[in-house]
Amino acid sequence: MIRVLIVARSLIMQAGLEALMTREPTIQVVGRTAELSTLEQSLRTQQPDVVLLEFALLMDTDLELLTTVHDEAAIALLVTPNESYSAATLLQSGIRAIIPMDVTTDEMIVTVEAIATGLVVLHPEVAEALLKGLAEPDEPEVASDAPLTPREIEVLQLLATGLGNKAIARQLNISEHTVKFHISSIFSKLNATSRTEAVTLGMRQGLIFI
Repeated sequence: MIRVLIVARSLIMQAGLEALMTREPTIQVVGRTAELSTLEQSLRTQQPDVVLLEFALLMDTDLELLTTVHDEAAIALLVTPNESYSAATLLQSGIRAIIPMDVTTDEMIVTVEAIATGLVVLHPEVAEALLKGLAEPDEPEVASDAPLTPREIEVLQLLATGLGNKAIARQLNISEHTVKFHISSIFSKLNATSRTEAVTLGMRQGLIFI
C-alpha cells in the first residue's frame, strides 16, 4: 500500500486529488493539508511514502523544506503552465516528479507508483523544456523572467562579499545544503556559470550593491 499525503491550497483541490488517488486500491491517502508549516509534523505522524505538493504553495522559506522532506517521502510537484520554475533546480533539491495539474488520472497514479519505488518522473512537457535547455548551451544567455526570491537576493549579496557556503549558512541560520540549493537556483535564474558572473549580473540588474 502506497501512503500519500496531499498538500494543496484549496479544499476542492485536495478533495479532487484524493478522489483520483482512491480509485487505485493500492494507494491510500493518509492526510490532506493546505499548510506547509505543518508538513514536517505530518511526515512524522502520517508517515507518507509520497507527497503530492502544489507548486504554488512554495515560497522563499518553504523552498528550504524540499531539502529535508525528500529524505522522508518522494515528492511529486504539481505545476501550472503560467508558473515559472527551474526543473533542473527542483530535481537537484530532491523532487522526484514534476507534472502539470491537468494530467489524466492514469498519469497521476502511474507517477505516484513510480516515485514510490525510487524512480524520477518528468511529464513530457517538462522533460522537453529541460532537454531543450541542456541541448542549447551555445545560445545567447538571457536572464530568466523568474525573479530572485528575497532569500536568494540575501545569498547573492553574501556571495558578493566573498563568503563561502558554510559562512553563508551560519549567517542566514540555514543548512549548507540549502545554501547550495539557493545558489543553484540563482545561477539558473540569472543564467550564470560562476559566482563571479552571478554577482556581476546581480549588480547590473540592481539586485545587490557592494
